Amino acid sequence: MDLRKLKTLIDLVSESGISELEVTEGEGKVRIVKNAPPVYVQPSTSYSPQMAAAPAASAAPLDAAAAPAPVAAQPQGHVVTSPMVGTFYRAPSPGAAEFVKIGDTVKEGQTLCIIEAMKLMNEIESDKDGVVKEVLAENGQAVEYGQPLFVIG
Repeated sequence: MDLRKLKTLIDLVSESGISELEVTEGEGKVRIVKNAPPVYVQPSTSYSPQMAAAPAASAAPLDAAAAPAPVAAQPQGHVVTSPMVGTFYRAPSPGAAEFVKIGDTVKEGQTLCIIEAMKLMNEIESDKDGVVKEVLAENGQAVEYGQPLFVIG
């Protein structure tokens, strides 16, 4: 294929809506691929407000009234945490009585709740004798590994 034909084919591809052209002539073969137009990404305008919000968030701990709240939120007593990711249930079935309530005395090995993971019901047992001080998860709530579920005192 001569150079003039090749130039004509290149011009044809660049001016048309096609992105690729392949021509076979005798034993010669030419493939012309038009590059996709460059994609320009503009910075998001939501980035600026986030930058403005960051200093305000860092100023919050300086407020004397807000500082004690995280300290008070720490549970006092032995914390039973979730050994897996799943759905927390306080009772063995809907409508049934809860395994334990706040104020109940529990023995080591007693079932506190069920966590459903991958369609399997896993009984979570107390690892300490004591009294249930707090229930930190809501019935039917998704829980994470290591998330506090109960406080036993």
